[in-house]
Amino acid sequence: MPSRNPFTEPEQREPIEGDFFAQEVNLANRNHGIALEMLRHDVTPIGMHYLLIHFDVPYVTEADAASWRLEVGGLVERPVSLSLEDIKALPSKTLRVTLECAGNGRGRFKPRMPSMPWLLGAVGTAEWTGTPLRNVLDLAGIKPDAVELSCHGIDRGFDRGNEHEYGRSLRPEMARHEDVMLVWAMNGQPLLPQHGYPLRMIVPGWYGMASVKWLNRIEALASPYQGYQQVGTYHFRTQANERGTPITTMRVKSLMVPPGVPDWYSGARLVEAGPVTIHGRAWSGAATPIDHVEICIDGVWHRAALEAPAGPYAWRGWRFDWEATPGSYAMACRATDAAGNTQPLEAAYDRGGFGNNGLHRIEVFVR
Repeated sequence: MPSRNPFTEPEQREPIEGDFFAQEVNLANRNHGIALEMLRHDVTPIGMHYLLIHFDVPYVTEADAASWRLEVGGLVERPVSLSLEDIKALPSKTLRVTLECAGNGRGRFKPRMPSMPWLLGAVGTAEWTGTPLRNVLDLAGIKPDAVELSCHGIDRGFDRGNEHEYGRSLRPEMARHEDVMLVWAMNGQPLLPQHGYPLRMIVPGWYGMASVKWLNRIEALASPYQGYQQVGTYHFRTQANERGTPITTMRVKSLMVPPGVPDWYSGARLVEAGPVTIHGRAWSGAATPIDHVEICIDGVWHRAALEAPAGPYAWRGWRFDWEATPGSYAMACRATDAAGNTQPLEAAYDRGGFGNNGLHRIEVFVR
């Protein structure tokens, strides 16, 4: 039991060193990252796609979905209330999109912010089916003086004493981008409860916090949205009380499939001597292509071979053929995108644990 009432005496968390708190372990048991061996899949199986759920998973039955409405109001010419069938009747398409949690890698920062203690796996790639958000906005007619569109889910709770429903906002020009979508299917199947059933947003190229789940309301606003998930968090900050920089597009990053077989507890890898192929994935934000990937073996960098692109918002596969000889090896990988951004050896520190795109490192033993 908590020693104080967190709703009336909210905790002001500070970065810490040391072991993980029980609260962090509880969050890690509710949310999960991709198993890195699943990076072999071009499209992540639904059950292996990463999850971050801030509050309770809303209980939405089929009957609830049948009566679900998406309300669009505020500074609009024609407030609209659309059923799922209304939305599905609009022009639809399917996009392959890589989503990464902005906090992926938080647990690797020192000190770290007590929160979901992601290490590497808060990423996945799915094929999302839906309609561009702008099709719905056109029905409502967004007025010229609207400066932001706030998008709200039905999941609700407290964070640092702030009671709120999960909400995020986009500027009208971004919300009208042809690839910002309202989606109802993932990998050809209806959304699962934990992925936002029956309706969610997908904002390709951005970190996952922008892709609001269980979406039921959009408001056109005359001033910037002040919801907690928009202004109280998801900013790059190095100091307490710093205004910070809003988090938007994903940073360039790569991960590798751990080769060989694992030691169950330490995660170290064992491979047999001889030819070994190292596989992995690389991605960047804002539809920026991957230019090249390198793999480091005991301090020596080698250029990996890239697979064909799978779409502007999807990760790109890569591979490297290694002739393994007995011994122990430190491996790492790094990606560079077409804009010239390269993964750093160590990510710049962020107080909230956001945007960690430091190198993926693995210890490998060869027998």
